[in-house]
Amino acid sequence: MRRYLDWLKSLPGRPVFVAYPAAFDFPFVYWYLMEFAGQNPFGYSVIDIKTYAMAVLRKPYVACGKRSMPAAWFDQVPHTHVALDDAIEQGLLFCNMLRENLGIP
Repeated sequence: MRRYLDWLKSLPGRPVFVAYPAAFDFPFVYWYLMEFAGQNPFGYSVIDIKTYAMAVLRKPYVACGKRSMPAAWFDQVPHTHVALDDAIEQGLLFCNMLRENLGIP
């Protein structure tokens, strides 16, 4: 967790925690950072990917699960349920959503 904290601090700007679901993942990361690194650089800056999808798709929250998201948002990476793999998969998904929402090719 100390190396993770150091890496977060090396990035430009203030970090924002992004996850699917953020309500589940953020408390764990927050606790581990506080317990093993002594600080949480995210504060309470958190974006939930499904909630962001709701805003981009302009649909009710319950209609915005992964099955209803556009296929173009998903990169061909394995879904292994290994924490690092899941984080990469979610990061790619969010970047694709953000790119579409901001009109970036």
